[in-house]
Amino acid sequence: MLVPLAGAVALAVLLGVAAFVIFNKEQGCSGEKIALRVVATPDIQPVISKAADTFSKAAHDVDGRCIAVTVAKESAAKTAGALQAGKPPAEVWVADSGLWISQLRASAEGASLPETTATIASSPIVLAASAASAKKLEGTLQPSWEGMISAANVASTEGAAKKIRVLALDPAKNSAGLTALLAAAGAAQAAGTDQKALLGAMKKLSREMAADPSALLASLTVRSGAKVPIGVSSEQAIWAHNDKKPDAPVVPLYPTEGTLSLDYPFVVLSPDTTMRKAAEAFAKELGTDATKKQLRDLGFRTPDGKGGAALAKDKGFSSAAPQALDAPDAKTVASMAQSWTRLNLGTRMLALVDVSGTMAMPVPGTGLTRMQVIAQTALGGLGIYDAKAEIGAWSFSTHLDGQGTDYKELVSVGPLGEPVNGVLRKDLLGATLTNIQAKPTGDTGLNDTLKAAYGKMVEEYAEDKINVLLVLTDGAGNDDPDGGVNNTEILQYLKETYDPKRPVNLLLIAFGPDAPPGKSRMDALAKATGGEAFIVKNPLDVKNVFLEGMARRLCAPNCDG
Repeated sequence: MLVPLAGAVALAVLLGVAAFVIFNKEQGCSGEKIALRVVATPDIQPVISKAADTFSKAAHDVDGRCIAVTVAKESAAKTAGALQAGKPPAEVWVADSGLWISQLRASAEGASLPETTATIASSPIVLAASAASAKKLEGTLQPSWEGMISAANVASTEGAAKKIRVLALDPAKNSAGLTALLAAAGAAQAAGTDQKALLGAMKKLSREMAADPSALLASLTVRSGAKVPIGVSSEQAIWAHNDKKPDAPVVPLYPTEGTLSLDYPFVVLSPDTTMRKAAEAFAKELGTDATKKQLRDLGFRTPDGKGGAALAKDKGFSSAAPQALDAPDAKTVASMAQSWTRLNLGTRMLALVDVSGTMAMPVPGTGLTRMQVIAQTALGGLGIYDAKAEIGAWSFSTHLDGQGTDYKELVSVGPLGEPVNGVLRKDLLGATLTNIQAKPTGDTGLNDTLKAAYGKMVEEYAEDKINVLLVLTDGAGNDDPDGGVNNTEILQYLKETYDPKRPVNLLLIAFGPDAPPGKSRMDALAKATGGEAFIVKNPLDVKNVFLEGMARRLCAPNCDG
């Protein structure tokens, strides 16, 4: 009895071993698995994770070793920061936009970053409004980048700007925010829109930023104030919002000029040959029909722009992909990112207000004195700055202290949102400028004032801010009868004191019939400090003048090169 039993056991063992060998041979795997880590942006991570499960269960291999793919979600900004620090978080990165790759490759730290292997999906950047508000916008706002710029321009007070509030996403942290700016800038350039309008929109949008796409879209459905809120978003983010909040839907507004899209690049970060082979194998899984369907079901488009039922017309979407604008090159992307950063640096500014006798003269046809017009000019410029901007004011003429001093502090330099003796500095400046009076017997002690004020601004230079000395006058002459600093001396002082590594720029704004003859003098003073001089014919244009001054931030310190 033992012999047959032993034979049966032996046969069973042999069959089991054979089955094991055959199974593993069919799987094609042996040895330790290849652990391929993928990091993906939160919007597309669910699809990437599902594809990874399917791929890993199918036991794909490289040189006989099975590939096990794990997927983590992380914002593109965080991953980009890790890569810039030389600490790649995974072997593969699926960002939401190739703009991150362009910016990293343009930097010294990211120059060795590999090229994009493939693009996984696409999602156009569009304007967005609540479904209820979209109907009210008809006739007020044509969905276009040019319309958005007009509505958001900080210098605009009429038209769309009067009825619409534009919300943005921080371009330094969010791909949709940067892509929207690039699309708007490209459309504006093609249409011949004045650069100041774009700068004005960028300045205004920096104060109207939502924390993330979800917060922006949710805020569009909450009416606050008289203006209708609109925003920028990826098409897929709108679908995701509506899927979670069907009772408060948002609809896309497709820009007439066309748009740019998020393109979800697949980037292999590991230099290891085995890992690269594993990543390439996984990339093929992401291009299968099954994965493409999952993407379309979640509001994405495939790289060719094809959408699915999720982007149906009856849900407010366009089944056809919007017209594609020309993709910006790496230099343009880097320039826009730098422009945004520079434009939104903090401001530290001291305004010098001329109160000499000529400022009491009437301005023909206005019913106002030059002093009142200059005050209005200053108030108009003040409206551009936010509560964090540090601004103060001096008046200047001659003998303002009853002795020989040609200047007097009106409001100390500090944050506009900071209380000064129980009153916000912004309100104090407004009241001071509104009530300021010219000194009937005063002359123009500009040179002594410039030397004292410029020296103070240099001494109190703020590294993290744009430092500006602003002069508001009816002409750039100096007619101090007591002498003091002469024209040659002040020009030499400014040239010697100006430091391009710690720049304090002089911005001169003049108004009145005496201003044009002194323009060359104004230009010389401004140029000595990398600044600029302007003659304002209409006080209502002052915001544009301030925007021109801000534009110098984008080229400093080589604005004349």
